[in-house]
Amino acid sequence: MCNDLKHSFNKIIEGNNNWMEFVKNDTSGRFEQLSKEQHPEILWIGCADSRVPANEITGTKPGEVFVHRNIANVCVHSDMNMLSVLDYAVNVLKVKHIIVAGHYGCGGVAASLSRNQFGIIENWLCHIKDVYRLRAAEIGAIEDLECKTDRLVELNVEEQVFNLCTTSIVQNAWKNNQPLAVHGMVINIASGELINQNCTFTSKESLGKVFAYK
Repeated sequence: MCNDLKHSFNKIIEGNNNWMEFVKNDTSGRFEQLSKEQHPEILWIGCADSRVPANEITGTKPGEVFVHRNIANVCVHSDMNMLSVLDYAVNVLKVKHIIVAGHYGCGGVAASLSRNQFGIIENWLCHIKDVYRLRAAEIGAIEDLECKTDRLVELNVEEQVFNLCTTSIVQNAWKNNQPLAVHGMVINIASGELINQNCTFTSKESLGKVFAYK
């Protein structure tokens, strides 16, 4: 292993040693409890970007947020990974809130506005291009590229929230009177603010007849 790789890897080990020391000296008993079970009230579906860690942004502790992350916080009905996380969070952990969290300056969203090819990720970015297609008139009218990208970030969050709400997992939870809210939020990395997009759903009533199951 070259020196650069060895140095960066050793930093990981050093960081873990510091964490173990912190856990050992904690007298609250919470880590002993966490080793046996978890009871998070939040499922966070966010971007894989290294700048947007769920716990730090929400000020929560280990055990309080169940997390799924992918490129550009996409939620599609064919993604068994996301659906498996969603099913476990809703039906086993009984979370009360699902947050879809996008962020300004998202590289995945920016790439979806480009005609360039980036590799296999192009197939994933097509889901975001679909959002652009649905709102092309609005997004196309924005001339500044950064503003255009940020607006698509917001619209992508709204679309992924809707996608989650149309899953049988979420709708059956509502059908069984399980308290569950699905929220869309956007992170401003520069300020740290988590911005509510005001697209919260707590029932199937506003989904429309085609999407709301009986």
